Amino acid sequence: MYQFLVSFTVQPEHREDFIEAARRTARESLTNEPGSHRFEVIVDEDDLNVLYLNEVYADTDAFHAHVDGPYFAAFFAEAGAYAEGPRWLMRGHPVGAETAA
Repeated sequence: MYQFLVSFTVQPEHREDFIEAARRTARESLTNEPGSHRFEVIVDEDDLNVLYLNEVYADTDAFHAHVDGPYFAAFFAEAGAYAEGPRWLMRGHPVGAETAA
């Protein structure tokens, strides 16, 4: 399993746009990418304009398939206009999980 957590700082007037784009990407990725296991959109408790994406993939190959796919590209084409990031906060494999891939 491969997991990561990233943050984005979003322009206040585009906060809902970012959330909508991230949720759309989550739905499409989880439905159409077999290696996608979890895609959560989380808002920071202290700053509503900081949002996190917490994602889990079967392995690094599944993550790279996501990165090379249409949903990732569409998300960044839209969100890149009004969000700074991603800032990597955590990425890796759970202890005990297979690390090859």
